[in-house]
Amino acid sequence: MTQKTGNPVELVTYTLDEVHSLCFRILTQHGLSESQAEAMSKVLTAGERDECRSHGVYRIPGCLKTVKSPKFLPDALPEVSSSKGPVLRVDAKYGFSCLALEMATPELVARTNEFGLSALVINNCFHTSALWYEVEELAKHDLVSLALGPSLRSVAPAGGVKPLFGTNPMAFGWPRPSGDPYVFDFATSEVARGEIELHRQNAKAMPLGWAIDKNGDPTTDPVAGLAGAMLTFGGHKGSAISTMIELLAGPLINDMMS
Repeated sequence: MTQKTGNPVELVTYTLDEVHSLCFRILTQHGLSESQAEAMSKVLTAGERDECRSHGVYRIPGCLKTVKSPKFLPDALPEVSSSKGPVLRVDAKYGFSCLALEMATPELVARTNEFGLSALVINNCFHTSALWYEVEELAKHDLVSLALGPSLRSVAPAGGVKPLFGTNPMAFGWPRPSGDPYVFDFATSEVARGEIELHRQNAKAMPLGWAIDKNGDPTTDPVAGLAGAMLTFGGHKGSAISTMIELLAGPLINDMMS
Protein backbone atom coordinates (compact mmCIF):
# COMPACT_ATOMS: atom_id res chain seq x y z
CA MET A 1 0.00 0.00 0.00
CA THR A 2 1.24 3.50 -0.85
CA GLN A 3 -0.01 6.54 1.04
CA LYS A 4 0.23 10.21 0.00
CA THR A 5 1.34 12.52 2.81
CA GLY A 6 2.52 16.08 3.31
CA ASN A 7 2.88 18.93 0.84
CA PRO A 8 4.40 18.39 -1.68
CA VAL A 9 3.23 14.79 -2.07
CA GLU A 10 5.39 12.20 -0.34
CA LEU A 11 4.89 8.52 -1.02
CA VAL A 12 5.09 6.13 1.91
CA THR A 13 5.13 2.40 1.20
CA TYR A 14 3.85 -0.30 3.56
CA THR A 15 4.46 -4.03 3.39
CA LEU A 16 1.40 -6.27 3.48
CA ASP A 17 2.28 -7.32 7.02
CA GLU A 18 2.32 -3.65 8.01
CA VAL A 19 -1.02 -3.09 6.29
CA HIS A 20 -2.50 -5.98 8.26
CA SER A 21 -1.10 -4.63 11.53
CA LEU A 22 -2.42 -1.15 10.74
CA CYS A 23 -5.92 -2.43 9.98
CA PHE A 24 -5.99 -4.61 13.09
CA ARG A 25 -4.78 -1.80 15.33
CA ILE A 26 -7.32 0.72 14.04
CA LEU A 27 -10.24 -1.71 14.22
CA THR A 28 -9.47 -2.88 17.76
CA GLN A 29 -8.85 0.68 18.96
CA HIS A 30 -12.38 1.51 17.83
CA GLY A 31 -13.97 -1.31 19.79
CA LEU A 32 -13.92 -4.33 17.49
CA SER A 33 -13.06 -7.62 19.20
CA GLU A 34 -9.75 -9.20 18.25
CA SER A 35 -11.43 -12.07 16.40
CA GLN A 36 -13.67 -9.73 14.40
CA ALA A 37 -10.76 -7.37 13.68
CA GLU A 38 -8.43 -10.19 12.63
CA ALA A 39 -10.92 -11.63 10.13
CA MET A 40 -11.65 -8.22 8.62
CA SER A 41 -7.96 -7.25 8.50
CA LYS A 42 -7.20 -10.31 6.38
CA VAL A 43 -9.79 -9.24 3.81
CA LEU A 44 -8.64 -5.61 3.71
CA THR A 45 -5.02 -6.69 3.32
CA ALA A 46 -6.03 -8.94 0.41
CA GLY A 47 -7.60 -5.93 -1.26
CA GLU A 48 -4.28 -4.08 -1.10
CA ARG A 49 -2.40 -7.21 -2.18
CA ASP A 50 -4.54 -7.42 -5.31
CA GLU A 51 -4.31 -3.64 -5.91
CA CYS A 52 -8.07 -3.22 -5.57
CA ARG A 53 -8.00 0.12 -3.78
CA SER A 54 -11.77 0.28 -3.33
CA HIS A 55 -11.63 -2.86 -1.12
CA GLY A 56 -8.41 -2.23 0.80
CA VAL A 57 -7.69 0.17 3.65
CA TYR A 58 -10.09 2.59 1.99
CA ARG A 59 -12.81 0.45 3.57
CA ILE A 60 -11.69 1.17 7.14
CA PRO A 61 -13.84 4.32 7.58
CA GLY A 62 -16.85 2.33 6.33
CA CYS A 63 -16.06 -0.46 8.80
CA LEU A 64 -15.84 2.05 11.66
CA LYS A 65 -19.14 3.61 10.60
CA THR A 66 -20.70 0.15 10.70
CA VAL A 67 -19.22 -0.51 14.14
CA LYS A 68 -21.11 2.55 15.42
CA SER A 69 -24.44 1.20 14.14
CA PRO A 70 -26.82 0.46 17.03
CA LYS A 71 -27.50 -2.99 15.55
CA PHE A 72 -23.84 -3.97 15.23
CA LEU A 73 -22.19 -5.99 18.00
CA PRO A 74 -18.41 -5.36 17.95
CA ASP A 75 -17.66 -8.47 20.03
CA ALA A 76 -20.09 -10.75 18.19
CA LEU A 77 -19.13 -14.43 18.18
CA PRO A 78 -20.90 -16.25 15.33
CA GLU A 79 -22.79 -19.45 16.11
CA VAL A 80 -22.54 -22.34 13.66
CA SER A 81 -25.69 -24.48 13.60
CA SER A 82 -25.40 -28.07 14.77
CA SER A 83 -28.24 -29.23 12.50
CA LYS A 84 -27.44 -31.96 9.98
CA GLY A 85 -27.78 -31.97 6.19
CA PRO A 86 -26.29 -30.13 3.21
CA VAL A 87 -27.48 -26.68 4.37
CA LEU A 88 -25.26 -25.12 7.01
CA ARG A 89 -26.58 -22.05 8.80
CA VAL A 90 -24.53 -19.54 10.75
CA ASP A 91 -25.88 -16.79 12.96
CA ALA A 92 -23.33 -13.97 12.71
CA LYS A 93 -24.88 -12.34 15.82
CA TYR A 94 -24.84 -8.94 14.09
CA GLY A 95 -21.10 -8.87 13.48
CA PHE A 96 -19.15 -8.94 10.21
CA SER A 97 -19.73 -11.87 7.88
CA CYS A 98 -16.03 -12.62 7.32
CA LEU A 99 -15.60 -14.09 10.80
CA ALA A 100 -18.79 -16.14 10.37
CA LEU A 101 -17.44 -17.62 7.14
CA GLU A 102 -14.06 -18.32 8.69
CA MET A 103 -15.61 -20.19 11.62
CA ALA A 104 -18.00 -22.14 9.38
CA THR A 105 -15.46 -23.19 6.73
CA PRO A 106 -14.28 -26.48 8.34
CA GLU A 107 -17.88 -27.71 8.71
CA LEU A 108 -18.77 -26.49 5.21
CA VAL A 109 -15.86 -28.46 3.77
CA ALA A 110 -16.90 -31.56 5.72
CA ARG A 111 -20.53 -31.36 4.57
CA THR A 112 -19.55 -30.76 0.95
CA ASN A 113 -17.33 -33.84 1.07
CA GLU A 114 -20.20 -35.81 2.63
CA PHE A 115 -23.06 -34.69 0.38
CA GLY A 116 -21.22 -33.60 -2.76
CA LEU A 117 -22.95 -30.22 -2.65
CA SER A 118 -23.74 -27.88 0.24
CA ALA A 119 -24.92 -24.35 0.95
CA LEU A 120 -23.70 -21.95 3.61
CA VAL A 121 -26.30 -19.48 4.88
CA ILE A 122 -25.08 -16.54 6.97
CA ASN A 123 -27.81 -14.59 8.74
CA ASN A 124 -27.73 -11.44 10.88
CA CYS A 125 -24.48 -10.17 9.42
CA PHE A 126 -22.87 -7.00 8.12
CA HIS A 127 -20.78 -7.29 4.95
CA THR A 128 -18.34 -4.52 4.00
CA SER A 129 -15.56 -6.60 2.49
CA ALA A 130 -14.68 -8.47 -0.71
CA LEU A 131 -16.41 -11.61 -1.92
CA TRP A 132 -13.43 -12.79 -3.95
CA TYR A 133 -11.44 -13.33 -0.78
CA GLU A 134 -14.12 -15.70 0.45
CA VAL A 135 -14.21 -17.89 -2.67
CA GLU A 136 -10.40 -17.89 -2.80
CA GLU A 137 -10.32 -19.28 0.73
CA LEU A 138 -12.81 -22.01 -0.19
CA ALA A 139 -10.77 -22.88 -3.30
CA LYS A 140 -7.87 -23.73 -0.97
CA HIS A 141 -10.04 -26.66 0.15
CA ASP A 142 -10.71 -27.73 -3.46
CA LEU A 143 -14.26 -26.38 -3.34
CA VAL A 144 -16.00 -24.77 -6.29
CA SER A 145 -18.00 -21.91 -4.83
CA LEU A 146 -20.52 -19.22 -5.70
CA ALA A 147 -20.99 -16.34 -3.26
CA LEU A 148 -23.90 -13.91 -3.35
CA GLY A 149 -24.81 -10.95 -1.17
CA PRO A 150 -27.34 -8.12 -1.17
CA SER A 151 -26.39 -4.70 0.15
CA LEU A 152 -27.87 -1.34 1.04
CA ARG A 153 -30.17 0.27 -1.53
CA SER A 154 -28.15 2.39 -3.96
CA VAL A 155 -28.84 1.11 -7.51
CA ALA A 156 -31.76 1.87 -9.81
CA PRO A 157 -33.28 -1.06 -11.76
CA ALA A 158 -33.32 -0.89 -15.56
CA GLY A 159 -35.74 1.86 -16.57
CA GLY A 160 -35.90 3.26 -13.03
CA VAL A 161 -34.50 6.45 -11.56
CA LYS A 162 -34.57 5.72 -7.82
CA PRO A 163 -32.42 3.28 -5.80
CA LEU A 164 -34.01 -0.12 -5.26
CA PHE A 165 -31.19 -2.70 -5.32
CA GLY A 166 -27.89 -2.89 -3.56
CA THR A 167 -24.75 -3.32 -5.64
CA ASN A 168 -25.52 -7.03 -5.07
CA PRO A 169 -22.15 -8.62 -5.86
CA MET A 170 -21.45 -12.15 -7.03
CA ALA A 171 -18.20 -14.10 -6.86
CA PHE A 172 -17.18 -17.48 -8.27
CA GLY A 173 -14.16 -19.59 -7.44
CA TRP A 174 -12.80 -22.66 -9.28
CA PRO A 175 -9.72 -24.43 -7.88
CA ARG A 176 -7.00 -25.60 -10.28
CA PRO A 177 -4.53 -28.49 -9.89
CA SER A 178 -1.67 -25.98 -9.63
CA GLY A 179 -1.41 -22.24 -9.36
CA ASP A 180 -4.07 -19.76 -8.34
CA PRO A 181 -7.79 -20.59 -8.65
CA TYR A 182 -9.94 -19.06 -11.37
CA VAL A 183 -11.90 -16.33 -9.61
CA PHE A 184 -14.20 -13.51 -10.58
CA ASP A 185 -16.02 -11.03 -8.39
CA PHE A 186 -18.19 -8.19 -9.62
CA ALA A 187 -21.01 -5.96 -8.54
CA THR A 188 -24.17 -6.04 -10.61
CA SER A 189 -23.97 -2.25 -10.71
CA GLU A 190 -21.83 -0.81 -13.51
CA VAL A 191 -19.02 -0.36 -10.96
CA ALA A 192 -18.58 -0.97 -7.26
CA ARG A 193 -19.78 1.90 -5.09
CA GLY A 194 -16.25 2.27 -3.77
CA GLU A 195 -15.04 3.28 -7.24
CA ILE A 196 -17.44 6.24 -7.27
CA GLU A 197 -16.41 7.09 -3.71
CA LEU A 198 -12.76 7.16 -4.81
CA HIS A 199 -13.63 9.57 -7.65
CA ARG A 200 -15.45 11.77 -5.13
CA GLN A 201 -12.52 11.63 -2.75
CA ASN A 202 -10.13 12.72 -5.51
CA ALA A 203 -12.50 15.33 -7.00
CA LYS A 204 -12.37 13.44 -10.28
CA ALA A 205 -15.17 13.16 -12.85
CA MET A 206 -16.51 9.66 -13.38
CA PRO A 207 -17.47 8.16 -16.77
CA LEU A 208 -21.03 8.52 -18.03
CA GLY A 209 -23.10 5.42 -17.42
CA TRP A 210 -22.03 4.83 -13.84
CA ALA A 211 -24.82 6.75 -12.16
CA ILE A 212 -27.64 9.26 -12.51
CA ASP A 213 -28.42 12.29 -10.37
CA LYS A 214 -31.49 12.64 -8.13
CA ASN A 215 -33.50 13.91 -11.12
CA GLY A 216 -32.68 10.80 -13.12
CA ASP A 217 -30.30 12.59 -15.49
CA PRO A 218 -26.91 11.16 -16.54
CA THR A 219 -24.02 12.69 -14.62
CA THR A 220 -20.24 12.57 -14.40
CA ASP A 221 -20.25 14.22 -10.96
CA PRO A 222 -19.59 11.52 -8.32
CA VAL A 223 -21.25 13.62 -5.60
CA ALA A 224 -24.43 13.93 -7.68
CA GLY A 225 -24.25 10.24 -8.57
CA LEU A 226 -23.99 9.15 -4.95
CA ALA A 227 -26.96 11.40 -4.11
CA GLY A 228 -28.94 9.91 -7.00
CA ALA A 229 -28.64 6.27 -8.05
CA MET A 230 -26.03 3.95 -9.49
CA LEU A 231 -26.85 2.02 -12.67
CA THR A 232 -26.75 -1.71 -13.35
CA PHE A 233 -24.23 -3.14 -15.80
CA GLY A 234 -25.68 -4.17 -19.16
CA GLY A 235 -29.01 -2.46 -18.53
CA HIS A 236 -31.79 -5.03 -18.11
CA LYS A 237 -29.31 -7.92 -17.92
CA GLY A 238 -27.53 -6.61 -14.86
CA SER A 239 -30.88 -5.63 -13.39
CA ALA A 240 -32.16 -9.20 -13.78
CA ILE A 241 -29.07 -10.72 -12.18
CA SER A 242 -29.29 -8.21 -9.33
CA THR A 243 -32.91 -9.25 -8.76
CA MET A 244 -31.88 -12.92 -8.65
CA ILE A 245 -29.16 -12.22 -6.07
CA GLU A 246 -31.58 -10.11 -4.05
CA LEU A 247 -34.04 -13.01 -3.85
CA LEU A 248 -31.54 -15.83 -3.29
CA ALA A 249 -29.55 -14.02 -0.60
CA GLY A 250 -32.61 -12.35 0.96
CA PRO A 251 -36.03 -14.00 1.37
CA LEU A 252 -34.85 -17.49 0.37
CA ILE A 253 -32.64 -17.60 3.46
CA ASN A 254 -35.08 -15.60 5.61
CA ASP A 255 -32.96 -12.49 5.62
CA MET A 256 -33.31 -8.81 4.76
CA MET A 257 -33.44 -7.24 1.29
CA SER A 258 -31.88 -4.03 0.05
